Amino acid sequence: MKRMYHYATVSKALDQLNEKGFTCDFNRNADAIKKNPEKFEIVHVYRYEGDSDPGDEAVVYGIKSVNGKKGVYVAGFSADSDQETAKFLFDLSIRGR
Repeated sequence: MKRMYHYATVSKALDQLNEKGFTCDFNRNADAIKKNPEKFEIVHVYRYEGDSDPGDEAVVYGIKSVNGKKGVYVAGFSADSDQETAKFLFDLSIRGR
């Protein structure tokens, strides 16, 4: 079951997830998720939209692996973000519904 929470900021969401044990940085381990998507489940999704700049949009994912590792992935929508992984996680979250 996916839980949606709303926090005022991305950093607040990250703090809350960290308190829940989501301590792994999946931004650094995105390849592991892309290579073995069946081993990961998205359990939290937080979406943020920039007030004035669409480049400020972000999605924070709380991700759990089958071996119990919990972590976060922050997908931004700026030009320099990893669009491939962002799309992959979006597809993964849709599949999990």
